[in-house]
Amino acid sequence: MRLMRQYTLASVLRLSSLVLAVSTAFAPIAQAGTASPSTAETQFKALSDRYWEYFQKINPEAATLYGEYKFNGKLRDLSEKNLLGAEREAKVLLDKIKAIPSAKLKPAAQTDRQLLIRSLSDRLSSYQLKTYLMPLEQMSGVQAALPQLLAVTPFETVQHYKDYISRLNQVPQQFKQAMLLARKGQQQGMIPPRYILEKVAVQCAEIAALTGEGNVFASPLKRFPAQFTETQKTELRAAVLKAVDEKLRPAYQELGQFVTAEYAPRGRDEPGIWSLPGGEQIYRFAVRTQTTTNLSPEQIHDIGLREVAELEAQTEQLAHVAGYKNTTEFRAAVKADPKQKPGSREQIIENYQFYTRQMQARLPELFGVLPKADLKIAAIPDFLEKDASTNYQQGTADGKRPGQVWVNTYNFANRSLVGNESTAYHEGVPGHHMQISIAQELPDMHPFHRALNDEYNAYVEGWALYSERLGKEIGFFQDPVSDLGRLNGELFRAIRLVVDTGIHDKHWTREQALDYFEKHAGIRPESEVDRYVTWPGQALSYKIGQLKIIELRKKTEAALGTKFDLRAFHDHLLNAGPLPLDMLEQHVQTWINRQQ
Repeated sequence: MRLMRQYTLASVLRLSSLVLAVSTAFAPIAQAGTASPSTAETQFKALSDRYWEYFQKINPEAATLYGEYKFNGKLRDLSEKNLLGAEREAKVLLDKIKAIPSAKLKPAAQTDRQLLIRSLSDRLSSYQLKTYLMPLEQMSGVQAALPQLLAVTPFETVQHYKDYISRLNQVPQQFKQAMLLARKGQQQGMIPPRYILEKVAVQCAEIAALTGEGNVFASPLKRFPAQFTETQKTELRAAVLKAVDEKLRPAYQELGQFVTAEYAPRGRDEPGIWSLPGGEQIYRFAVRTQTTTNLSPEQIHDIGLREVAELEAQTEQLAHVAGYKNTTEFRAAVKADPKQKPGSREQIIENYQFYTRQMQARLPELFGVLPKADLKIAAIPDFLEKDASTNYQQGTADGKRPGQVWVNTYNFANRSLVGNESTAYHEGVPGHHMQISIAQELPDMHPFHRALNDEYNAYVEGWALYSERLGKEIGFFQDPVSDLGRLNGELFRAIRLVVDTGIHDKHWTREQALDYFEKHAGIRPESEVDRYVTWPGQALSYKIGQLKIIELRKKTEAALGTKFDLRAFHDHLLNAGPLPLDMLEQHVQTWINRQQ
């Protein structure tokens, strides 16, 4: 849910979604058909609570992200036995939720019921597609997801450190489970491309090579709280280093050797998911769940072609306004301009802080409800910066961990300031921080609904991309160079529609995808294309979501005429938490009817 973001904890949730189910150990439920409204509400609340409790138990890493710390000493159980049991239990819960009649629930509970049914149904479909048999890839495989926990794991008490040590000691078991799944998947033809797996082997080798306090997993030893005694620090340091050197590093080494010698050589040749057994069905499922629409890959490809053409025309017009003959000349001049190169890491941070302050001062013109949570601008931690793009790290609902825009300052001399303004609005305000913080602060929203930020990408990323245009509407992007950054970013998202569907539906090669990028954006972003190869359909969510929000705004403006209030419209878009796009449309239509 972040712009061009790699190795994210949200990736953990994508993998976690394959093992999400709810325990069968429910208290007996009365026949819902005869339940009174109060009984139906009570039953549904109990099911929602149990769903959330079990979600945390089988997704302990995700629970940490959401500020739920009671399972911090655990890692996910990736054994096939557990996965199959989770599938059976999901069916049980789905039947129980369906048995509660929607008409006997209040509107908010009706929405939650609809979301739970949809979410569980999609998960059951994912089991049938067996994508869980591919647990290793360079973006969100177990070897890449683990370091992300460091970004959200609390290290404030001795117990926090003990929980962390417990997790480190469980890494060998989790990796062995992943290897067993990978072997079974390979036997059934379910395996990532060879060149992607070669990247996994490199990642494993890099982490395994770092000893003692030089290993990324030993970094919490550098930030002991001041209240810790010297004895506590000594004992915890020894335990962490023992776990890193005797458990974690050997586990990474073993996993890397498995990938190098056994798994990668058997990797598939084609980048497209069509080359897997049932690949066409897998991709259509990915398109449907990532866009939350019924659009076909063919329709999305055509939308992408139209959007690319429209944005290229806008960029060409901007080049003329800036005094250049064409887009190519404009981009070349900007690239050569030394003023667009940061002089230091600090300048990049200050650049983002400036744009954030600028937008925050104008938010009351766009919204009636503003988030209470703080927003901080910080550099991406050094152990992540080589492989990550600027992104948003959500805070906790209690406000103890503020939302943060993590800015990539690595190799600053070769970076550009051109796209910083639009990215600041996308990742911070009025983008991800605004939307996610308001969802966290809604008083009556169940925690499981807030967690759907990582399931409904089309809403979350669509909102963030729409937010970039709000900066233009309110009078920012006056500098043509900064506006070029905005248009470049939006063009990038339009190209994704073409390239993602090209790879997975039209059988494009990796080289064809890179050629298309070069032709229309003047770059060959290899890691970006590899992201599409690894996460089929995910890159479609940004532009499809943005287009739907723009469509709903135009529809509301036409319906309400002079009664249309942009602030109220934005508040309404955000006041129900993350939703699939079809449910978002229902939500807006209900509001239109009420206003009329």
